[in-house]
Amino acid sequence: MADINKAREEIANADREIAKYFEIRMNAAAEVAAYKKEYGLPIESKAQEAVVIERNLSHIKNSELKNYYLSLCEHLIELSKKYQYRLNEGTKVGYNGSVGAFAYIAATKIFPGALPTPFDSFESAYNAVCNDECDLAVLPIENSYAGEVSTVTDLMFDGPLSVNGVYSLPITHNLISLPGAELSDIKTVISHPQALAQCRNFIKSHGWKCVEAESTAQAVKSLAGAGDIHTAAIGSEEAAEINGLKILFAGINESRDNTTKFAVFSRSFIPEAYAEKDSKFILMFTVNDEAGALVKALSVIGKYGFNMSALRSRPVKSKAWQYYFYTEIEGDDNSEPARKMIDELSAQCKKIRIIGHYSESGVSNDN
Repeated sequence: MADINKAREEIANADREIAKYFEIRMNAAAEVAAYKKEYGLPIESKAQEAVVIERNLSHIKNSELKNYYLSLCEHLIELSKKYQYRLNEGTKVGYNGSVGAFAYIAATKIFPGALPTPFDSFESAYNAVCNDECDLAVLPIENSYAGEVSTVTDLMFDGPLSVNGVYSLPITHNLISLPGAELSDIKTVISHPQALAQCRNFIKSHGWKCVEAESTAQAVKSLAGAGDIHTAAIGSEEAAEINGLKILFAGINESRDNTTKFAVFSRSFIPEAYAEKDSKFILMFTVNDEAGALVKALSVIGKYGFNMSALRSRPVKSKAWQYYFYTEIEGDDNSEPARKMIDELSAQCKKIRIIGHYSESGVSNDN
């Protein structure tokens, strides 16, 4: 016959140990939260969660208990994330635009629970981090339709901040109207110039007049304030909902692969090697003023087996007719080949700096 008292005592002892190590685990989670805040990393990482679960399940020898332990692991991870979100509440994330703008959507998707803080320019959002007004900034660096965001690229070259994350946000442009409006009522469309350009064929097919606005979010807000049934705006679903308007026609942008890359800027650069799958690093440099200098620099990158997924040039603002180069390079910048590459490039470049390293992720704009 089973000794129920002995079994209960064993359960009590196990519970004491579980409580002890639960506190240890959550204290460690608090340290992780502080680290992620400092380096501009999101709380949630599906890849890391998968590693934790796989590792923990390997400790269970009784196959009948694995599913139960899996449920416990998943619950512990959720509790850890909730605790980290609470600890990082009040983290200020700067962005350019207003509530409902795509940058706002990106900031709230990457950092749920943080405090999105709007600024009227890329520069002011960037400088807010430099001046400790914000902890992080989320700024667009490239759009698949319109190309690079040159102002942000210049800030990366001239400024002190680092990039520890790049996230791709699918952009869906919607035709937004007053609640009582119909498609036949519309005569004028207002939005940001890029949004108007990306929806050119749809607008042209209806013969509408275009009016430019500072941003898609501002266009939607102005429509709500004007109350003109004959005017529509192009913007996000979030902007329509926030301003009490309706989606008259969804997904009017020409390209269904319209995506914007947003970078997270922070004051700190992740110090350790970044060797996750599909990792990249951003390298910016200027070359010596001599014939074939750029070719020589690029040959050094290729010499050490690195592939460039992007290469762009921009004029140096302080020096006429001089250019700097922006590259995205696949691989680990802390590897031995990368260190040798940087050493050799340093002899050929006036200025060279690794801006950041990251493993590119996607964020959904679905509600």
